[in-house]
Amino acid sequence: MTVKTRPQASPQVSPCPQDFRVVVRIDTWETTSVYPNGHFVRVLGRIGDLEGEIATILVENSISVAPFSEAQMCEMPVNTPENPWKVSPKEERERKDLRNTHLVFSIDPKGCEDVDDTLSVRTLSNGNLELGVHIADVTHFVAPNSYTDIEARTRATTYYLADRRYDMLPAVLSADLCSLLGGVDRYAVSILWELDKTSYEIKKVWYGRTIIRSGYKLFYEAAQELLDGNFDIVEDIPEFKALEEQSRQAKLEELVWAIGKLTDIARHVRAKRDRCGALELEGVEVRVQLDDKKNIHDLIPKQPLEVHETVAECMILANHWVAKKIWESFPHQALLRQHPPPHQEFFSELRECAKAKGFFIDTRSNKTLADSLDSANDPNDPLVNKLLRSMATQAMSNALYFSTGSCAEQEFQHYGLALDKYTHFTSPIRRYSDIVVHRLLMAAISKDKKMESKENLFSNKDLEELCRHINNRNRAAQRAQKQSTELFQCMYFKDRDPDTEERCVADGVIYSIRTNGVLVFIPRFGIKGAAYLKNKDGLVISCGPENSSEWKPGSLHRSQNKVTSTTAGGQSVTFHLFDHVTVRISVQALRCHSDTIRLEIISNKPYMTPSTELCHQSALLLKSELVKEVTRSVEEAQLAQEVKDKVLQEEYQEYCQTKGRSLYMLLEEIRDLALLDVSDSCTM
Repeated sequence: MTVKTRPQASPQVSPCPQDFRVVVRIDTWETTSVYPNGHFVRVLGRIGDLEGEIATILVENSISVAPFSEAQMCEMPVNTPENPWKVSPKEERERKDLRNTHLVFSIDPKGCEDVDDTLSVRTLSNGNLELGVHIADVTHFVAPNSYTDIEARTRATTYYLADRRYDMLPAVLSADLCSLLGGVDRYAVSILWELDKTSYEIKKVWYGRTIIRSGYKLFYEAAQELLDGNFDIVEDIPEFKALEEQSRQAKLEELVWAIGKLTDIARHVRAKRDRCGALELEGVEVRVQLDDKKNIHDLIPKQPLEVHETVAECMILANHWVAKKIWESFPHQALLRQHPPPHQEFFSELRECAKAKGFFIDTRSNKTLADSLDSANDPNDPLVNKLLRSMATQAMSNALYFSTGSCAEQEFQHYGLALDKYTHFTSPIRRYSDIVVHRLLMAAISKDKKMESKENLFSNKDLEELCRHINNRNRAAQRAQKQSTELFQCMYFKDRDPDTEERCVADGVIYSIRTNGVLVFIPRFGIKGAAYLKNKDGLVISCGPENSSEWKPGSLHRSQNKVTSTTAGGQSVTFHLFDHVTVRISVQALRCHSDTIRLEIISNKPYMTPSTELCHQSALLLKSELVKEVTRSVEEAQLAQEVKDKVLQEEYQEYCQTKGRSLYMLLEEIRDLALLDVSDSCTM
């Protein structure tokens, strides 16, 4: 349990860390006592300090980020300038060598180090196409039940926070020997499909271990520029810089053809899933970009690019085919991923909100839902469709891992992707589920060749227990990522005066009506939250001229798609679903929990940016400034505390365990502590 501590008034109380977040352990709770008995464990950090708040998020979600042990590091292969890693002759004999026959390349976010997947496409001698998905062969380096494997199983996933990540595997694997970097030899597990040259229908499929050498490590924006025919981006692609002009042009044409052909294939694959009812869902996703020194460089809202969908469709195709393969070979002990159909009552708010805009959402099946969402477009406000898709996402349950021996085949389906069988195969560097699936696939290949399998497979019972653990860790990872993003948003606004700072006023869209207020989405900062129209004193909001509001006696009248605030003096203001309103953003400091964003409607009209210059800035730039400002503030705070660090370290030594009355005084301070209300985001 993590708690806040504040200065204690009584001089008789034992010393306790003041204004710090601390961990306490509850030992007993007598039935005759209001308070439990326990002891102080450790200090996490000062309240409001970035590192202390991050440590709190990790503890609250039971995320261990201890360094990898010496035993685990002893299992790691060596790759140093003095002793570089090389492909072994044995592996060269046993694997299919694609280094000189295939143009292999990766497309990832800028700065990505853990490159799980690469792609290839080429024309075969018979005129057909060959599509390849090549995934890092992690299981070659991580033996079952080794120290590294046990630690990876415990962590279950790499944890991505707003400004950092905590790896599932040691860096020598995750960022080096298992990462499919450009220009170096790497072991991979590949799927190669032969496709009809015109219809792109699958003719054959091959699974196996390979050796690849990725030709290019592209970032999404560069790949999209090449796809769009904007070749100036070549200057930002390192692999082209050392080439002579003639060679550069030939290689550029080869790469552009490959990206274009992959995109064509992905469009065909997506259209096929669309016909079966695949859903395009919406979420608020923010990514922090780091520079070479691991400092925060940018906070970037996900910008929709076609290459995102191209890569995603290739990965979905690979996951689907591997799911079919391992289930056919091991029908009672394969690890798959299911996404059950949501309960119809969960869609009621979505249907009512769409109705307010004149749209009908048919939720009887994933196909009818997908078609309805595609049709629900307001030409005057594209945010309406985004919010409706977000509501559809919230209505659904999370996809979960399961063992095929634990349920009937008709329950295997993935509702969101419109596939009968699905698994995760394409990210073994950051997901333990994929490591299990790789071992299953290798065992299935050995079974086809009538060879003895070297893989130690889980029984159905053990696999089901493992799936429960991985699902639990995935939920923790989602919560931690969400909380860290909210932390950055709060830190940005915390030291700003909401009454005078221009950046604290923004445009918001009402997406839900509540009894005492509305829920608002602020696109500029990716913030969703409640804006109250009636306060705790029973006063209602009254919007005045020039972005001002005040609380007055009155009443609220809520109907299906709108809410009206009427003052005792007869003034009234009505808020409708999907109305754009002007919102003031501030930070509300809470007694026990983390600070939260507070939203206040100050006008029932859309926000018009006073500054022409600011008006023309993109959300991307605003996000960048948000993180840079937070980082600058944190650095200044750290410098200010530098002098006190030694004193604090000495103070920490005193706090080994609370004794006597100090525990009760501490618990008196935090008696109204409640669990954080964090809703899981839906993942595929």
